[in-house]
Amino acid sequence: MIAVVVTIGLAFAGYVVTYLNGLRLAQRQERLARVNRQLSDFYGPLFALTEANSRTFAAFWERHSRPGGRSPFDDETPPTAEELTEWRLWVTTVFLPNVQVMRDLVIRQADLLREPEMPPLLLELCAHVSGFEVTAARWEQGHYEEHLSLVSFPSEDLATHAREGFSALKKEQARLLGRRRGS
Repeated sequence: MIAVVVTIGLAFAGYVVTYLNGLRLAQRQERLARVNRQLSDFYGPLFALTEANSRTFAAFWERHSRPGGRSPFDDETPPTAEELTEWRLWVTTVFLPNVQVMRDLVIRQADLLREPEMPPLLLELCAHVSGFEVTAARWEQGHYEEHLSLVSFPSEDLATHAREGFSALKKEQARLLGRRRGS
């Protein structure tokens, strides 16, 4: 009789261990699938877009800023017609389309955020884009009084957020895959 009880006890313990291990593996697979989606559908594209936008803006600024790296919008001398025309061209063909894609990522993929709540800087990004869309719509109507968004672009904070999120998720992905650093 004792042998039967021990056998049943061992079988039950084996079942519990197998069940718990299967549950742990399933949870790990679900976490890995989420991390993969966060990387491919949100943080990867956001990181690439912020980097591309920063580099493009730096190239634009190198070519079009005033002496001393001053902005024509912050200088005592108002922007010239040529400076404004060039600015509108770059905004409508490069900068605004880039930030619109960033905003659309935030809106469509908000479920992939690492944070439990929407970070204020992402809301600031959305507001910046909306402000520039109004400005660009005025340009299309021939009204050139305004040349900036009502809300500043959170370039450095956004770049940091995207870079840190991407990096942390890549580390988490490697950990979940059982890879060590550098492999």
